[in-house]
Amino acid sequence: MRSDLLASQICPTSSVKRRIGNASVVRAVVVDNNTWAKDVLGTSSLIMRRTLTKPQVETDERQGNNGRFGRFGGKYVPETLMTSLSKLETEFNLVLHDAKFQAELATALRDYVGRETPLYFAQQLTNHYKNKNGKGPDIYLKREDLNHGGAHKINNAIAQAMLAKRLGRKCVVAATGAGQHGVATAAACAKLSLQCTIFMGTKDMEKQSSNLLLMKLLGAEVKSVDGNFKEATSEAFREWVGNLETSYYLTGTVVGPHPCPSMVREFQSVIGRETRKQAMEKWGGKPDVLIACVGSGSNALGLFHEFIEEKDVRLIGVEAAGFGLESDSHSATLAKGDVGVYHGTMSYLLQDEEGQIVRPHSIGVGLEYPGVGPELSFLKDTGRAEYYSVTDKEALDACHMLCRMEGIIPSLEASHALAFLNKLCPTLLSGTKVVVNCSGRGDKDAEMILNHKYYPMEKELPASQNL
Repeated sequence: MRSDLLASQICPTSSVKRRIGNASVVRAVVVDNNTWAKDVLGTSSLIMRRTLTKPQVETDERQGNNGRFGRFGGKYVPETLMTSLSKLETEFNLVLHDAKFQAELATALRDYVGRETPLYFAQQLTNHYKNKNGKGPDIYLKREDLNHGGAHKINNAIAQAMLAKRLGRKCVVAATGAGQHGVATAAACAKLSLQCTIFMGTKDMEKQSSNLLLMKLLGAEVKSVDGNFKEATSEAFREWVGNLETSYYLTGTVVGPHPCPSMVREFQSVIGRETRKQAMEKWGGKPDVLIACVGSGSNALGLFHEFIEEKDVRLIGVEAAGFGLESDSHSATLAKGDVGVYHGTMSYLLQDEEGQIVRPHSIGVGLEYPGVGPELSFLKDTGRAEYYSVTDKEALDACHMLCRMEGIIPSLEASHALAFLNKLCPTLLSGTKVVVNCSGRGDKDAEMILNHKYYPMEKELPASQNL
């Protein structure tokens, strides 16, 4: 057994298949060479050997009381954390039905975040994708990039910061990749007079220096971690574990142990609720197709959740193919991953044959995570959502196109969703209503985009160029 295994990884034995179906079993060795796990569990680096049995459930069971979405989700954490997670779950369920909390949250979303965000008809983009007969889908953008902080992340951050204060916590801990969740958390903590510590990978700090400065300006203490988002997340967990009674772990993704995925999904679902209302106002019906980029999945579920039960609405998630799916330099977890446990939850993961986490890659830093939310994993298995992938270059092309055609600078993460229009639009009937979640703005990425080798500064992208 290798001695350098990462925290909380599940390493299936070679004699047992990865598939977890009806009464099938995964034998796993859970190992950790990090001091935080040793302190929590009081063991050596080889923590435990155990068998996980996951009986298959009915496919229409999206979530039970234990935070499972079919075979996905759950709480794979030390016993020490169970009490804190149970308290958090109880309080979360209370605030969902607390009229005062909901009124305060609605006010914050309106007056502080700037909701509701527009459902913008992208006329030039729509014209670009019409065929030679002038027929094609109508393309709308859900403008989450116009939120305070420049992304959808503030929807969840302000709600969880309010929850932290309600629980009596004084300190908030978070991890960030692209920096959007870090900025949102720092802003929410500043507003609510909470101490804020953000963990960020050194590689991400180099790529997202503008957001690093904003976090510091907003009063957050930013701690560097060697690596990127997955390493930063592990460090944030360690910080939280060491201060369970005084700190609050503010997750920005729909991953992690229950109730974290459900909480983030719930606080982001305002995106889909607004989209339904705005669609009814604009064309008197529902969207036909919803598209969102997928890293860990918070913006996708925020848009999809409102429409999951309505099978006539297509849900399309777009992952990062990086340099290509066969290159091993991508973040396409749902396309290329296997089922495993990481950061406290069961979902699809990028892992090698020994169960080691594979380092993800995407030009969109916020998509560089080796896992995906358990609910999105469930939506894949049931076929309710469709998942595709686009390369770095396709995302860059889409970003450049939207800048020139609509005067909107999308983040490189959101550009992955936009890039898929090139493949999708020729297959759609004329007049199909397509909503793309523009989950963040691209100020943070401007230097990277302009200096990238695909875009020499002297070269102009023709308006008619295909993606």
